[in-house]
Amino acid sequence: MGNETPVLLDLKPSGQHYMEHFHDAGGMATLLRELKPLLKLNAMTVTGRTLGEEIDAAGPGFVQDVVRPFSKPIYPRGSIAILYGNLAPGGAVIKQSAADERLMEHIGRAIVFENTEDLVNRIDSEDLDVNADDILVLKQIGPKGAPGMPEAGYMPIPKKLARAGVKDMVRISDGRMSGTAFGTIVLHITPESAIGGPLAYVEEGDQIQLSVKNRQISLLISEDELAKRMQARPISPPKAERGYHKLFLDTVTQADQGVDFDFLRAVNMTGKTPRSK
Repeated sequence: MGNETPVLLDLKPSGQHYMEHFHDAGGMATLLRELKPLLKLNAMTVTGRTLGEEIDAAGPGFVQDVVRPFSKPIYPRGSIAILYGNLAPGGAVIKQSAADERLMEHIGRAIVFENTEDLVNRIDSEDLDVNADDILVLKQIGPKGAPGMPEAGYMPIPKKLARAGVKDMVRISDGRMSGTAFGTIVLHITPESAIGGPLAYVEEGDQIQLSVKNRQISLLISEDELAKRMQARPISPPKAERGYHKLFLDTVTQADQGVDFDFLRAVNMTGKTPRSK
């Protein structure tokens, strides 16, 4: 569905406008009117009218520049891409519509930060061995590692590179970032580093490959080397003795499962994933 659905809304961070501009341009009715070729217009809505009837009732629209025509999208594919690979067996997420096209197919050297404290202490150091082609790696900001999966995935550009005019570089983590943030940033790497996911075993200087076209994020080492690292440094998930902290760490799920308490999930899933026509 993401590959078939273009980004039409010229709204930050993928575009230039703000939410109030979208409202002034007619809001969802304007957007749905342009997306009609992809919609099931006979779908019933809560009003008792079909989706097609609701769009028609909203009127013909008017001249505006916030919602692009279907034929002239701001981005030709969906804004989000799901990546897999030996670095993210359970998946990872990139907001491709807000990323630098130049970095979407990239191989770089890993600059590793073991946690947010390490990031804060070293990211702006003049002694940090980093260049614009490197890949920043931040561990321990996932559901259990932080804990709580904070919006720390939006790592800053190292100060010495920012001064030189670098605006973006590939950054990867098991955390998340704000919906309004932009950049070539891979998030939600699953399983997270705190429970022994492959991200935990990335070492300084490793080569990492990002291929959004192939939906892939890979650590360029052999399976044997990765297995040796895992055997040499077994990782025990974080634990707590009591209280809410214990409840959280014992039951919270990974990013691909929604970072939800496992006891709140349905015993039997009865829904289905929407499929394109």
